[in-house]
Amino acid sequence: MITGGVITLSDKGSRGEREDISGKEVVRMLADLDIRVADYEIIPDEKEVIKDKIREYTDTKNLDLVVTTGGTGVSPRDVTPDATLEVLDRELPGMAEAMRRESMKKTPHAMISRAVAGIRGRSLIVNLPGSPRGARENLAVILPALKHAIEKIKGDESDCGG
Repeated sequence: MITGGVITLSDKGSRGEREDISGKEVVRMLADLDIRVADYEIIPDEKEVIKDKIREYTDTKNLDLVVTTGGTGVSPRDVTPDATLEVLDRELPGMAEAMRRESMKKTPHAMISRAVAGIRGRSLIVNLPGSPRGARENLAVILPALKHAIEKIKGDESDCGG
């Protein structure tokens, strides 16, 4: 079974001033895929806190998938992609490109998304937007490749053809 963790980046959410709808939606979507969400947290938009939490989920808890929601835009407090890039071993630009491409069909604001996806150790890390709709739509784009990517990251040596 694939294990996952969901991290919502929200200053207000971390202080209990805003309900986290996006993170809960991501948890639900992953559960529908039979991915066991072992951890879910709301943390502030602080680069070092984000890096520490991603490292905890990947290095200590050995989760197969870490999904963040929030902090992917261009506001001064949007540092999720920056923090993620600093802890990645390798980037998977195709996932972020696919999410932006599909989102552009719905809103021109998708072009200012800085979301990234990549690998740390044997974990896949994906940044999603903070809006419930954006998180849902972006995750839906990558769902068809998610399990296969995780299997490969974990060391599956079977052929990718088909």
